[in-house]
Amino acid sequence: MNIENQKEYLDKVKTLNTGKNLKYAIFTMGCQLNENDSEKISGMLEFMQYTKTNNMEDADIIIYNTCCVRENAEDKLFGKLGEVKKFREQKGTIIAICGCMMQEKHIIEKIKKSYNFVDIIFGTHTIHKLPEDLYEVICNKNRIMDILDIDGEVIEGLPIKRNDTIKASVTIMNGCNNFCSFCIVPYVRGRERSRAPKDIIEEVKCLAKNGYKEITLLGQNVNSYLRVEKEKNIPFEEYEGVNSFATLLRAINKIEGLERIRFVSPHPKDFTDDVIEAIKDCDKVCKLIHLPLQSGSSSILKIMNRKYTKDQYIKLAEKMKMTIPNLTLSTDIIVGFPGETDEDFEETLDVVKKVGFEQVYMFIYSRRVGTPGDKMENQIPENIKHTRFDKLKALVEHQIDENNKKYVGTVQKVLVEGKSKNNDNMLTGRTDSNKVVNFEGNENLIGNLVEIPIISEHMWYLKGEI
Repeated sequence: MNIENQKEYLDKVKTLNTGKNLKYAIFTMGCQLNENDSEKISGMLEFMQYTKTNNMEDADIIIYNTCCVRENAEDKLFGKLGEVKKFREQKGTIIAICGCMMQEKHIIEKIKKSYNFVDIIFGTHTIHKLPEDLYEVICNKNRIMDILDIDGEVIEGLPIKRNDTIKASVTIMNGCNNFCSFCIVPYVRGRERSRAPKDIIEEVKCLAKNGYKEITLLGQNVNSYLRVEKEKNIPFEEYEGVNSFATLLRAINKIEGLERIRFVSPHPKDFTDDVIEAIKDCDKVCKLIHLPLQSGSSSILKIMNRKYTKDQYIKLAEKMKMTIPNLTLSTDIIVGFPGETDEDFEETLDVVKKVGFEQVYMFIYSRRVGTPGDKMENQIPENIKHTRFDKLKALVEHQIDENNKKYVGTVQKVLVEGKSKNNDNMLTGRTDSNKVVNFEGNENLIGNLVEIPIISEHMWYLKGEI
């Protein structure tokens, strides 16, 4: 894959579009990796003389960046495509779809059969080829399907348009090698490939220089950064001592101007001692760590192919809390995985009670075509899934309510992100533990770390007062 070739197409489309006042609309579904991909797509489009609009009627190109983790994502996409067909017919709006869902063969076949007005389809490994694909559509009216089934290379040097001026995400690796039986990600994003240490460090330095205060390191399994390269003797060049995830954290922690470092998502089986020590030692690394559980039942974890047991998870959480002062944990939990009994579900509730998570992201199991979980016979009825979900939700909300009380009367360092979405007279920001804090204050506080006394707690936010 020659990025220089794509830069030529960036210039070609830019020349075609100059002076035409063209607009683009991009709609992103899914995780922070998808959001990061959309920023790269936006960067390319803006280089090619498109400006962003949130109004589809004004757009000359509409792009859907898809996710396939949840079943309803498919229904959402096809509903959206039905809405934009009229723009394609009325004014020739270019319609493009990309992202994880475009790596699923049954989805591609459905689009080819039922949505033949779509102009460009490109996958997770060919985002960088959008300029060439767009050029072909504009000049030759060709319908483009640009999908790679094999693992794509790590592409550097694409323009990027950030959605925020205070916080930014930085991808450190692509793909996943874990093959959890509920997850489609390894099939649509490929195997693990780590970015070069120098590329990551220089990107973060540039962000810090431009005033960004918080960065989130992204990957499907960030704490296995560079592991595959070492195991397979794939050469990589160390930079500023970076040869692992732990050393990457330490190197980024030294970058001047940054205030906070977060990362998602790690895997419990790869949480080595050097990573735990790095989190403890690095003052900029937030002490809210995401530690996905998925299930509290050892038997279900085995079927999920998670490679740890309930006891190993609890011991890891205890070890991290003993090693890292003021550590808080967030987690992911799937309810209703095939074969989950009432006893298995009670094991999950037991872990939630024992660990005391700061945040819990709860999901009802959703079958994904192409995963082992989809082929399992002992699927759980929907009514049982929802009953269990409601029980978990009640426990989690009770814990959050109790946990929030400990913040009242304390002073929290809050990174002020902007005005509250629900009240223009209030500012909003987040604590190190990712708690939302709303408070009255001057707009010149935006972008700064401010010490805020907490005066009251509410289920999903804290109220502060300067």
